[in-house]
Amino acid sequence: MERFSFNQATSQHWPLPEVVDGCVAAGVPGIGLWREPVADYGLARAAKLVRDAGLEVTSLCRGGFFTADGWREENLRAIEEAATLGTAVLVLVSGGLPAGSRDIDGARRQVADAIAELAPHAAAAGVTLAIEPLHPMFSADRCVVSTLGQALDIAERFDPEVVGVVVDAYHVWWDDTVYAQIARAGARIAAFQVCDWVTPLPEGVLLGRALPGDGCIELRRLREAVDGTGYTGPVEVEVFSAEVWARPGREVLDASVAGYLRHVA
Repeated sequence: MERFSFNQATSQHWPLPEVVDGCVAAGVPGIGLWREPVADYGLARAAKLVRDAGLEVTSLCRGGFFTADGWREENLRAIEEAATLGTAVLVLVSGGLPAGSRDIDGARRQVADAIAELAPHAAAAGVTLAIEPLHPMFSADRCVVSTLGQALDIAERFDPEVVGVVVDAYHVWWDDTVYAQIARAGARIAAFQVCDWVTPLPEGVLLGRALPGDGCIELRRLREAVDGTGYTGPVEVEVFSAEVWARPGREVLDASVAGYLRHVA
């Protein structure tokens, strides 16, 4: 349990104070936060809430969307929020194709240029920009960085403490090069997130995740590969699922812990 972290998106409708209380009661040491519910609660209040509870904020999601207007100011705010919350990891979802564009190579160059512009600000704040590759089905609208290898091609231009990568089981499990890329990543692994893949995918595909153990991903194998690089950090359970979100928050937390212990740890 010392590495377990509960990402608040896994129980999306559970209010932040109740998530924090539930984690404390269950002996969970870490929590992954999202910017929108933190903003709704109040950044300073949220920082005090988790700090007073003794929880580690293992990541903040999300920055990125570098192909959208206003990306620079939005990401500078995200870096400041991560520092205020006391987390060293800001997860970046890079963004899809610019409106009307078919130039995916150009979009990836735009992502790399944006990260280069943000890197000095992140370094000054003590925050690692963690590039998260998303499954290729999200390339058009959410993330043109589709593989761990593509994420590393960008991250390797920077100091590992400034720019790293996220290994999210849902997005990388299918890739026949993923274990070689995990080994390549080494100290650049800034976060490791787990859930499971189930079919048929729902309409829109975004909510096609399941709790660990309910799908087909070799989660323990991925965890062992990540650990093999020397990573000793948190393992976040992060699930987007309407079915899971409809369940009581504490029930979801308990099921997340059970799935983690049985199928990941």
